Amino acid sequence: MGESLAQYRDQRVVLDTDTSTIYIGTLLAFDDRGYWLGDADVHDRNDGHSTKEEYINEACNLERSGNRRTNRTRVFVERRAVMSISALSEVVAGDEAEAETDRW
Repeated sequence: MGESLAQYRDQRVVLDTDTSTIYIGTLLAFDDRGYWLGDADVHDRNDGHSTKEEYINEACNLERSGNRRTNRTRVFVERRAVMSISALSEVVAGDEAEAETDRW
């Protein structure tokens, strides 16, 4: 677990869960119990009208423009709650997603 996640330390990441909640933040630390995120955005899809993907795409576009949403200075996310982790910079958003789909 350690080596593969080490590449994401100090980067903005998306932690996707099997619930309606997603976490976007800077990966500060991790261990067998979970992940510490800083300057985090904890979002429950049930609180809005967008899908998880739409929300992540918006967050990616905000980040690329030099802005970001944050509602937690620091948050701990239990490992068992997380289905996937990816760098926010690796999110394919907007027109890029359509172009990627067209290639297949």
